Amino acid sequence: MTEINTEKNITDLKKELKNSTIHIGHDQTMQIIGFKLGDEEFGIDIFSVKEIIRMSMMTRVPNSPEFVVGVINMRGKVIPIIDLCIRFCLPIENKPNADRKIIVIEHENKTVGLLVDVVNDVTNINKNLTEPPPPMVAGIDSDYITAIAKLDEKLLILLEISKILVLV
Repeated sequence: MTEINTEKNITDLKKELKNSTIHIGHDQTMQIIGFKLGDEEFGIDIFSVKEIIRMSMMTRVPNSPEFVVGVINMRGKVIPIIDLCIRFCLPIENKPNADRKIIVIEHENKTVGLLVDVVNDVTNINKNLTEPPPPMVAGIDSDYITAIAKLDEKLLILLEISKILVLV
C-alpha cells in the first residue's frame, strides 16, 4: 500500500471508488482505507471517513479517558481525538507527532478523529478474502475487530468503529 495524499478531498476519493469498484457485486466488495499503527496494518470502511487531516494543535481535556488525547477545532466544530495506539494498548512509536495523521470519521452522529501513524491507500477487498477474528489478536480485544483480510503476503485488521468509540 502507498501513502494516501492527505490533500485529496475524501468526497472525490469516494466518488472515484464507486466508479472503480471491481464488479463482483457490491455486497461482496468492501472499500477500505488502510492505515498503520507501528508495524501493524488496519483498515476501516471508507464510507465512515469524512476526511484525513494533518496533525494539528490539540487541547487536552481534564479527566478524559487516557486514549482521548485532546480535542481540535475543525472549522468551528470541536472534535475529540483518539490515539488508536493508546486505545489498543500498542507500543507508541518514536514518530514525531507532526508526521502522524488524523482520520476524521462520522458514526451515529458523532464526529471523532482517529490519530494514526500513516494513512495508506484505499483498497477494494472481496469479502471472500476475510475471516472473523480469533478471540484474541495481537493483544487487541477482538470486539474492536470485524474481520481480518488476507491480502497477498499480509493481513489487514478491519476495525469496528462503534466499539472503538465506546466511552467517547
